[in-house]
Amino acid sequence: MKTGGQLIVDTLKANGVERLFCVPGESYLAVLDALVDSGVGVTVCRQEGGAAMMADSWGRLTGKPGICFVTRGPGATNAAAGLHIARQDSIPMILFIGQVQRDAREREAFQEVEYRRAFTEFAKWVGEIDDPARIPEFVNRAFSVALSGRPGPVVLSLPEDVLRETVAKPPVRILPNPVPANHPGKAEMTDLAERISKAERPIIILGGTRWTEAAVHQVRHFAERAQIPVGCSFRRQMLFDHLHPCYAGDVGIGINPALAHEISSSDLVMLVGGRFSEMPSSGYTLLSVPFPSQPLVHVHADSGELGRVYRPALAINADPASFAEALSELDVEVTPARAGRVARMHEEYLSWSMPPETGPGDVHMGPIITWLRDNLPEDAILTNGAGNYATWVHRYIRFRKFATQAAPASGSMGYGVPAAVAAQQAFPERLVVAFAGDGCFMMHGQEFATAIQHKLPIIVIVVNNSMYGTIRMHQERDYPGRVSATDLVNPDFAALARAYGGHGETVEKTEDFVPAFERARASGIASIIEIKLDQQAITPTRTLDQISGTGVKKAD
Repeated sequence: MKTGGQLIVDTLKANGVERLFCVPGESYLAVLDALVDSGVGVTVCRQEGGAAMMADSWGRLTGKPGICFVTRGPGATNAAAGLHIARQDSIPMILFIGQVQRDAREREAFQEVEYRRAFTEFAKWVGEIDDPARIPEFVNRAFSVALSGRPGPVVLSLPEDVLRETVAKPPVRILPNPVPANHPGKAEMTDLAERISKAERPIIILGGTRWTEAAVHQVRHFAERAQIPVGCSFRRQMLFDHLHPCYAGDVGIGINPALAHEISSSDLVMLVGGRFSEMPSSGYTLLSVPFPSQPLVHVHADSGELGRVYRPALAINADPASFAEALSELDVEVTPARAGRVARMHEEYLSWSMPPETGPGDVHMGPIITWLRDNLPEDAILTNGAGNYATWVHRYIRFRKFATQAAPASGSMGYGVPAAVAAQQAFPERLVVAFAGDGCFMMHGQEFATAIQHKLPIIVIVVNNSMYGTIRMHQERDYPGRVSATDLVNPDFAALARAYGGHGETVEKTEDFVPAFERARASGIASIIEIKLDQQAITPTRTLDQISGTGVKKAD
């Protein structure tokens, strides 16, 4: 005899789950009880959105579905923020939601929501289990759906009475469903080899998920051999070593104009793993929709993404790992001009990724980022949410290793702190640094308490300019001098860290940062370093005054 709650946990363990993230609720008490002696780690979070973002970060960095449990109604709707990130960013994740008991369904019972209607746009599949005997079937299917094709989130609704009910003859063995690889066809790879051999200005753009460290190495070696520059899609920079001679830069918001020109004038664009959606494509300007002016080879694990937005000259239905293996075996010719082009593009990237040394105010982000870039371990994991502060990370940090970046391509604020919590639990031996703006931190900064509770020594760098900076920038550009709803009054973030039981530092001058960071790291506990940044330092290269042309006017 086993309860539905026990069958849930058994099936999670059969699928290799080591840890889950949750905010507890009475709707799934039977699962919480089954977890007590299970050996599965449980991270208790402070808000369901943070828990879902942790699950996303786990899936993003490990390639295995992040598991999140939340209660019904407001718990589920709070989790929708993390669910949306996982959907847009193609991250494997399974969200389990406690549900009202079966005999109360369709009565608008306490906190009842019909998740199969509410979350259809947020997930690859939304199911509800109404028979405890079918729990292994549903959960195994959830793993397969989350991992196959284009990965993404799955939602399973769990009626409370189903979790309490016992199954007289539970399965003797619960086995996971294997996720098949998508191998490229021989004819397509032969076609690709011919196109590469003829191309004089090819470029490879890496993106998406289902990558492995081995696949990243195989692409790197092929790029060396074929002398092809490689760019990384927006917030997928960890897919290629930035100091490798073939690296050409990140392809996304604020792209290097020289790189944008190379993509636009390329005679062969190879898009591997990604969808090249609005942000990576610079608002769909780098490739025309639906017919790109450049010959496009699109490689994607989901056949439904091939031709969905762009009509490729060659479509290859393959996951990145399988494609990289086949790519490494290609025999291609190299035109003499390629080596010089690759070297020039890498030098242009190096120049573009040198931050300015000065700026408005007493704290200059350029020297701080330069120091971090030169002193963080190569395997340090960097996380961030969304905001103008993130430009300093994605433009100037030079990522060297696989699985070192967790940031939402969907542009969701509040992601950095919960993502860092999950990253530190997935890789306890590595340094984890979260970046957040003041507005970004306040959305899920309470998960700093989760880091304290679980003894996770994350370092959170809060760039505080007392406003919603990105919106203020757009405001000054489009409505000069007319400031509305963007000023913020913030706590003392260093004192807040200490109130939680962590380490706190305040940086008011550039030279304060390095000793503050070293003290934070030496503390061995979760830390917050608040950087007080001048409002004029809105971007690395332009001030608010320069953007508005009228000067800055503060609201009363």
